[in-house]
Amino acid sequence: MKYKHLFGPVPSRRLGVSLGIDLVPHKTCTLDCVYCECGKTTNRTFERREYAPLDEILEELKNYMNENSEIDYITFSGSGEPTLHSGIGEIINFLKHNYPQYKVAVLTNGTLFYGKKLRDEVKSADLIIPSLDAASCEIFNKINRPYEKLNLDKIINGLIALRKEFSGEIWLEIFIVPGLNDAGLELQKIKNIIEEINPDKVQLNTLHRPGTENWVMPAKREEMERIARFLKAEVIAEFKTKKKIKGFSKDTKDTILSILKRRPCTAGDLSGISGIHPNELNKYLRLLVKTGEIYMEPLAGGIFYKAGK
Repeated sequence: MKYKHLFGPVPSRRLGVSLGIDLVPHKTCTLDCVYCECGKTTNRTFERREYAPLDEILEELKNYMNENSEIDYITFSGSGEPTLHSGIGEIINFLKHNYPQYKVAVLTNGTLFYGKKLRDEVKSADLIIPSLDAASCEIFNKINRPYEKLNLDKIINGLIALRKEFSGEIWLEIFIVPGLNDAGLELQKIKNIIEEINPDKVQLNTLHRPGTENWVMPAKREEMERIARFLKAEVIAEFKTKKKIKGFSKDTKDTILSILKRRPCTAGDLSGISGIHPNELNKYLRLLVKTGEIYMEPLAGGIFYKAGK
C-alpha cells in the first residue's frame, strides 16, 4: 500500500526509529521560521480543521500496523504544524487503544496549547516536544514570523497550562539562532520562562541544513555547550553513521544517489521525483552530506545537492 499520510520509519536523533504521521498539507503552519529546513510556509494560519481525511489516516495506520512492528515511536510531525488538524486527539486515542505497545510523540511548535480543547486532545500521548525559541515579542517575530493573530504571552501561558495538565513527558526544544537568542537579556528571559514551564528536558538545536533565510548560521559547538550549561539543557546529539541506524534503508539511499548522479536537485526536486516524504528525505540528506557521499551548493535557484566526486 502506498501511504499518503504516513512516512518512514525514519532514524531520529532523539526517538530512535520513528513512524511519522503528516496531518496537514506541505508547509501549512502557524509560523514561518527562518531556520525551517522544509522551506517557507505557504499557508500561514491558526485555523484548526480536518486538513487530511481522518478515515484515510486511520486506514493507513491499520494497514501499516498489520504488516510492520519494528518502530520505537509513532510521531506526529511532517512539513507543517500537526496540532492544526482537528482530529489529532482521535488519532492519538485510536493508537493508544489499539496499539498500546507503541509510544506516541507529538512534535509541535507549541503555539496552540492556549486552547484547552487541544490540551485535552493530546493528553493520551506519551511525549510532547514543543519548541520555544524566544521570550520577547521582538525576537519571536524575527525568528518565528508568526501568523498575525498569535500572541507570545498566550503561547507561553498555554505551555505552562499544558505542563500542569499533561501527565506524560515534555521536552522543550529551543533553536539557537546566533545573534538573536543566544545571549544577554533574551537568554535570561528564556531561562526564566523555562522555570515557569518546568519541562522534563530542555534540548538545544541549531542549523544542520540550510533554512529558509541564508543569513541564518549554525551556532558553534562551544556556544551551544555554554548555552546548555546556562539553561541546564542538553544539546541534541548529531546523527550516528548510517551503519548504526537500523532505520536507514539502503534502497532509499540508492534512490537518492542515483537521481543526484544524473543531475543536481533541490530537496523539493528530490522529494517530487523520488516520492520520498520531505521529512524522511531530510534525514537521509543530513547523513549523506555527513558521510561525504553528497554535498550542497547554494545557487540562484536554491540549495542544490550533488553526488560526491
